[in-house]
Amino acid sequence: MILQLTIAVPVMVAALTAATGRWLPRPAVDAAALAAALTVAALSALVLARAADRTRVVWLGGWGPATGVGIPLVADPLAAALALTAALLTVAALVYSWRFFAEVQAIFHTLMLLLLAAMCGFVLSGDLFTQFVFFELMGVVALGLTGYRSEEPATVHGAVNFGLIVSLGAYLTLTGVALVYGRTGQLGLAAAGRALAGAPPGDATVTAAFVLICTGYLVKAAAFPFHFWLADAHAVAPTPVCVLFSGVMVELGVYGVARVHTVVFDGLVPLRGVAVLGAAAALLGAVMCVLQTQVKRLLACSTISQSGLLLVGVAAATPGAVAGTAYALAGHAAAKGALFLAAGVLLNRHGTLDEHDLRGRGRRMPVAGATFLLGGLALAGLPPGGLAAGHAVTEHAVRELGWWWYVPLSVAVSALTAGAVLRVWAGVFRGTPTGDPPGDPEDPETSTGLRHAPWTMVAPGIVLASAALLAGLLPAAPLDRAAALFADPRAYAAPVLDGRVTGVAVHPSHPWAASGLAVSAVTVALAVLVAATARRRVRRRASPDAPAGARPAGGPGGRPGGRPGGRAGARPIGRRITGRLHDLHSGHIGDYAAWLTAGVALLALLTWTP
Repeated sequence: MILQLTIAVPVMVAALTAATGRWLPRPAVDAAALAAALTVAALSALVLARAADRTRVVWLGGWGPATGVGIPLVADPLAAALALTAALLTVAALVYSWRFFAEVQAIFHTLMLLLLAAMCGFVLSGDLFTQFVFFELMGVVALGLTGYRSEEPATVHGAVNFGLIVSLGAYLTLTGVALVYGRTGQLGLAAAGRALAGAPPGDATVTAAFVLICTGYLVKAAAFPFHFWLADAHAVAPTPVCVLFSGVMVELGVYGVARVHTVVFDGLVPLRGVAVLGAAAALLGAVMCVLQTQVKRLLACSTISQSGLLLVGVAAATPGAVAGTAYALAGHAAAKGALFLAAGVLLNRHGTLDEHDLRGRGRRMPVAGATFLLGGLALAGLPPGGLAAGHAVTEHAVRELGWWWYVPLSVAVSALTAGAVLRVWAGVFRGTPTGDPPGDPEDPETSTGLRHAPWTMVAPGIVLASAALLAGLLPAAPLDRAAALFADPRAYAAPVLDGRVTGVAVHPSHPWAASGLAVSAVTVALAVLVAATARRRVRRRASPDAPAGARPAGGPGGRPGGRPGGRAGARPIGRRITGRLHDLHSGHIGDYAAWLTAGVALLALLTWTP
């Protein structure tokens, strides 16, 4: 009953707020939404505690596996932990929105709760079609939240881009589900995996089904070249929504790829295509992050980069790599949530997120500055952060596969993304105001700015930033067991189909080995160097002696579908690279659809085994 309530509670409260919200005072709506999110968090924590010793399975309606039509809800430790992460970030976003929005309609709370229900349903579903239903619900609700400020043309444009690309990916996922059902007559993950166990590797139908199912999940995970929607959506979505988008929704795409491959397609198709697309996203996102001067776009590009590293981790498909990915996911979810909340405080107070216009204007905002600093250090891999532990454990795991390139990739990506964040911190919170007149203001997310940010807007950010720097202290033994259960398809299928528990071999991880600490030290030092170098270049280009027009008016994603208003965009270095990225991120939906088509072909080519 607990698993059902985890999904049902936010749906019921969402229906209540939708029906009565227009007559209820706002504090009542705020309280109801927060109570629902806290209830889901408590239920998820209880499920996590109970799933530590065995995977929990509930068949809806009592229709068990013998009927062939039952729908199971399955909670192993990692699935329960993801549901808990989604609930906690929703709590943080709702608390933040109390004072962030001067006026907000109850539909906002309704959509936030529906998004929470969809995310929990997605991670707990043990059925391919039910998983798709929650995946599609997640996309529809996220579209509504992205376009919440629909009176702004840029918001509509960004929301349409997001909605169309995610919908195209969902249609391909549904086609892949149909192929699996046509081949096996099963929709349950465990049942389909058992039915496909005898298929020969390289089977064309099986490969096509995997590629199509994973395409939708890779769109959500912002893998290259499916990532184009992400920066556009983050630039126009309200700040509390961005917390959920970057903190957990993107990571659910990574989870979907890992879950479906492990349970249904294990041993039948390789994950090298996922590894290649993930590595490409990590590099491209890192470069884009450094080139940005609009803070929300900068953070969105960082999400693309970090999600790429997570995809590389799950592509290794070993218990050690899964454990490392879990550490990194926890650290990234907390760090990115904190950074977006701090960015929202800046936007609310100063009406802009242009890095140059904000220079020195955050000196009297110590809590927001501390949040930004801690978040940047967490992204850099400062111990004992979750990202530091995750990269160390993953590096050890993939070294056994001969993936020597992972260490330089993770170091470069972490240094560039963290360096960009630390550059913003140094300029905005420690810099000296330029005295130049501000550029065009951002489209406001709320009608009034607050002279002093209340505790409801600063406390969630500093708590999340602190959690990101402490996530690496999560006990290794339970996490190693959870990773072993996740990576073994028999450990998933046995309790679902046979009602029994199978043993798994647990491989202990060592997140704080000397080699991992050395790599963390190098990464943090490089991030500081990147921040210092980039800040000097920004100051030189922004000086009064700089030639006219030196500050760019656009950047990657800054064309139609990007974030108009203000002078946000690419940094004036590496102009040829900047121009190429600008052309790639045109904001035109036709270009994005063409890249999606090319991505499907590339994934199929890399996955195909003759």
